[in-house]
Amino acid sequence: MPVQLLKIIKDQSEIPLPRHLQKEHLKHLQEGYDHTNKYIQGIVVLSYPLTKLGDGTDFFKIVLQDLDDLCSRISSINVLIHGKMAQDCAKVIRHGDTFIVAGFKVVESPTAREDGRHGCHLEVSEEAGSTIYYIDTKPRTTTASEATSIAVAPQYVYTPLNCLKDGTIVNLYGVVKFFKPPYVSKGTDYCSVVTLVDPSNVKLTCTLFNGNLDSLPKIYKIGDIVRFHRIKIRQYNGQMQGITGAGFASLTFDGTVGAPVVPRTSSRAYTFTDEEHKTIEELRVWAARNVSTSGPAVKLSSVQPMLFFDLTCQLVGKAKVDGSSFLLKVWDGTKCPYPSWKVPVEAKDLEGEKVLLRQLRHLSVDILVYDNHVQLATSLKIGSFLRIYSIHAKQASADNEAVSHIEFHLHGGTCYGRGIGILPENNLDVKELKAFLESVDLAGSQNMESMTSVELGGTSGDFTVLTDHQDLNNTELRTIMNSTAPQQYRIRAKLRTYKPQKLHQSVKLHCSKCNSLQEVPDGDDFDFILQDSAITAPNPELQNASWYDSVMWTAQDQKQRKIAIHFVRNDELLQQPEHTLLMIEGGTLKEFWKLTKRFKCVIPVKSTEDDLELLDLSAPFLLQGNVKYYGCKQCSAPRPIKNLRFIAAEEHPSWEPTEIAQVLGIELLQYVFIMKFTLVDGTGAINAYLFDYEKFFQIPASEILTNSFLQEKMQMTMNTLCPPGRKLGDLPWLECFIKSYNVRDATKHQVYYQIFDTTVAEDV
Repeated sequence: MPVQLLKIIKDQSEIPLPRHLQKEHLKHLQEGYDHTNKYIQGIVVLSYPLTKLGDGTDFFKIVLQDLDDLCSRISSINVLIHGKMAQDCAKVIRHGDTFIVAGFKVVESPTAREDGRHGCHLEVSEEAGSTIYYIDTKPRTTTASEATSIAVAPQYVYTPLNCLKDGTIVNLYGVVKFFKPPYVSKGTDYCSVVTLVDPSNVKLTCTLFNGNLDSLPKIYKIGDIVRFHRIKIRQYNGQMQGITGAGFASLTFDGTVGAPVVPRTSSRAYTFTDEEHKTIEELRVWAARNVSTSGPAVKLSSVQPMLFFDLTCQLVGKAKVDGSSFLLKVWDGTKCPYPSWKVPVEAKDLEGEKVLLRQLRHLSVDILVYDNHVQLATSLKIGSFLRIYSIHAKQASADNEAVSHIEFHLHGGTCYGRGIGILPENNLDVKELKAFLESVDLAGSQNMESMTSVELGGTSGDFTVLTDHQDLNNTELRTIMNSTAPQQYRIRAKLRTYKPQKLHQSVKLHCSKCNSLQEVPDGDDFDFILQDSAITAPNPELQNASWYDSVMWTAQDQKQRKIAIHFVRNDELLQQPEHTLLMIEGGTLKEFWKLTKRFKCVIPVKSTEDDLELLDLSAPFLLQGNVKYYGCKQCSAPRPIKNLRFIAAEEHPSWEPTEIAQVLGIELLQYVFIMKFTLVDGTGAINAYLFDYEKFFQIPASEILTNSFLQEKMQMTMNTLCPPGRKLGDLPWLECFIKSYNVRDATKHQVYYQIFDTTVAEDV
């Protein structure tokens, strides 16, 4: 039979090939040479429908991929099958099958330059004495006559970036190192530019064109992973470049370790195998160590003059300004700390919900976009979520203005990745932004325009809430100063000044057992401790214990650093990442923060001869979200790390910091606000201390150092209670409770005062 099925039994074919046949590699094929006793073997990666030539002869074309030489430019070849053999092959040959052909004729290929395949093709027919053998990779339950109606996923071969050759068409995976969002090219197509890297340490820049915006890769940030099918490779100025051609298709994946592996694509039909899922996970781990991702997203509240920044935001209004510029009104829930420019447009020209625009007039900013960005900006829908890249915060002032303001511009061109990206609602950053925007008090934002212009004085108790002791009457400060301690008082006073003025300095760590206070360690201190601990390689004998599973790899740095991650199991099972505790050896600070974004808790550990143990208590013993948890060196008595298995054995372990600290023998240090308020009421002045975890500001002290919005909220609160630049008579009256207490030592006795049971009003 000219077309035969080879069944593989114990790595041997049931029907052995004739002994006189010898395997020939594609790179050795040449027209005019004798290939009588040779056979070609490869994987079917593409097939075309069975058709008829002009003389009525059946014709079937396939593309073979040589798996032995993927880095060669000539790793694939066209095979043209004629006559009855074409009919037989069309019925049984599928993508992914191993295909062997003998008795072929080598002919120069007229399409080699266009399709990037071998310079010759193979012609095969029964009349020429050809024989075809194939290995069915997926056994059928249907007959051969039914096989042609089955849709089978093709098995694609992916080329590393260091194996790309000029003039080829390849499939590849890469990590985004740089990109330009789609923009309108000089023609009618949209264009996007993306630079890719992979573990071969080679860089490839691709220029992608398509008349349909949705058909371009949906890249949102540096570190995303893309899969390109059928991309043309061309050499230019000594470097390989990728360009789109017929059949180009792409998938994009979030490059964050632990994020769901969900492809972004506009295509309704695509293949994605378990093996490719593994490829994505491996690239994520590699990229986390080797690709510098974009810095943390800039909020409007942290914008500074002359800054170029990327902004994730929601569009609430838009308007045409002139032929070369377009206005976008956006917000991200935070307030720009500087007066911002409002672009003058007619109310009738401004699209957007009027009520919402008025509510957001002090929270939204105007961004003026120019030139090639205008067409895309015009098409944006109100309410859509955007990431605008390389916005320029320009400081300016009008001739009649004494105070300068900030203008926001998205300049023309695409340098530095300038552009506008549209984010879908299932994007993780969008989900976080939506949740945050929903929490913003729009009614309260009406008074945010300028704290110095709000009338704060007059009514007692507008800005603070007394949560207890309503039976107490107001007491003058003069009386309190002349009274013995300890006692409790209700007062009505003005906040003349407070310390520290830099509010982040008010956050301390407090031990409730020994009543000690200490500064929050600097992040660099933790980084140095991690670097020191990484000198000792993880102990292989401590991996994969009865209550955790371990993974270890080698970092691609000069020291070939060893990293071990131990995943704590619950009831012998690994949990979802958001419920999982990790223990990490040898990781850097950057790697720790990446993992805390995805997993419930992370504990830094090191190996001993017998067990894992915590690092020195100068370092945090636990990281959860953006918060680092520390233990008191004086009061803690660390217990073995294996005590965590008692929590893991619970039906639904919560992995709360207090519970983890308890089983590890750690006396947990709590984040507190420590501030000194100077209060006056016309009869006297006293210094009252604020010692508060989260009740007074209604902000957790543990989160203030890592959350720019909470920092802004706290600053605005203090600007309300103690408006800068106001005369004493113009300061607002506050109500609060204070208590007096004695402090004695060997030489002196002093009376101190502390604010208690008082909360800042929610509408401040």
